[in-house]
Amino acid sequence: MVKSIVFLLIFSHFLFGNDLEQSKAIYENDCMSCHKQLSFELKSVFFDYLLKYSSEDVVKTALIDYLKNPNKDTSVMSKNYIRRFGIKNRSNLNDIELKMAIDYYWEKYKVFGKIK
Repeated sequence: MVKSIVFLLIFSHFLFGNDLEQSKAIYENDCMSCHKQLSFELKSVFFDYLLKYSSEDVVKTALIDYLKNPNKDTSVMSKNYIRRFGIKNRSNLNDIELKMAIDYYWEKYKVFGKIK
């Protein structure tokens, strides 16, 4: 019984550890490769989404919807920003990769549980 529990703990750590690393790689390679060239940080966009949508589930859903179908009506960017840079192109990530990247993005910038 103890061996089974230890095995499950080690296996789940291995499984979730890889998931986190894969999520980070997708975020770094597919999101940051473009965003690092822009004049704003994704951290500020995170807080704009958080102010507008407030909860984790709603923020993540809004991000997925926007990235799959970007348009000025659902963007949290200012009108001046949109006039200057336009609307981003549709994401090339599949649904699973998109979810993984957004999960990593949430974990990277969330404030819940980090404020002391």
